[in-house]
Amino acid sequence: MASLKDIQDRINSTSKTKQITKAMEMVSASKLSKAEENAKRYSFYSNKIQEVIANIASNNTDVTHPMLQRREVKKTGYIIVTADSGLAGAYNSNVLRKLYQTVEERHTSTDEYTVIAIGRMGVDFCRKRNMPVADTVIGLQDQPKYAEIKAIASNAVQMYENEEIDELIIIYNQFVSAISQVVQTNTLVPISNIDSVKATSSYEYEPSEEQILKVLLPQYAESLIYGALLEAKASEHAARMTAMKSATDNADDLIDELTLSFNRARQAAITQEITEIVGGAAALE
Repeated sequence: MASLKDIQDRINSTSKTKQITKAMEMVSASKLSKAEENAKRYSFYSNKIQEVIANIASNNTDVTHPMLQRREVKKTGYIIVTADSGLAGAYNSNVLRKLYQTVEERHTSTDEYTVIAIGRMGVDFCRKRNMPVADTVIGLQDQPKYAEIKAIASNAVQMYENEEIDELIIIYNQFVSAISQVVQTNTLVPISNIDSVKATSSYEYEPSEEQILKVLLPQYAESLIYGALLEAKASEHAARMTAMKSATDNADDLIDELTLSFNRARQAAITQEITEIVGGAAALE
């Protein structure tokens, strides 16, 4: 049996760990509230661009753009969104597992795909496995601005327009609720879900619909990347909050067990001392 001092030391160290996990839980909860608001607010902007594009594409069959046309897939680009650190439960591992499984199922050579990694965990994962990495972003803010990822989003879309890749897929955690995040795999380009969108307003275009489409389609694809990043950040804060709450609860349970062990050990020590005193008194009679 461990000594009283050993048990007390474990209680003290667990209590300090509990203070840290509780603080991290509260910080993540605070960040989650703002991240969730940002994701919902940005969705209105993305939906409006999609509506305008749908209005042009549905009313004018003569208007075409390479981003709307599917071609033979010789090389695929994957954007993965992870965190810069761990302590977020299965948040990072779910995305990385999905990427690895997709690559294993679809590709036989590294020439058939490339990865654009957002987040240190994703960057390290790809480099350790010698996966081809076209671009990286590390050190995003907890509430990322569009300017932080504009370059990587623009470059990813440009790779498709230059036919360096034939499709662009993003893998990220979609925010469902504070306790639920679901890994999503969405094809960004070619854009294929326009026909399902119904325009709620009529528009007049100047200078021409084709020129507007040429500008809007890359912006729309970039907006999808940024929207996915906002969803992923909300998911990250939620996952970390849940993980830290679980750690705090486990610390409470461990402290209770250790306290019970400490009391039993102290009781045994007291009983032993009483027995020795009684035995000593009896020996003197």
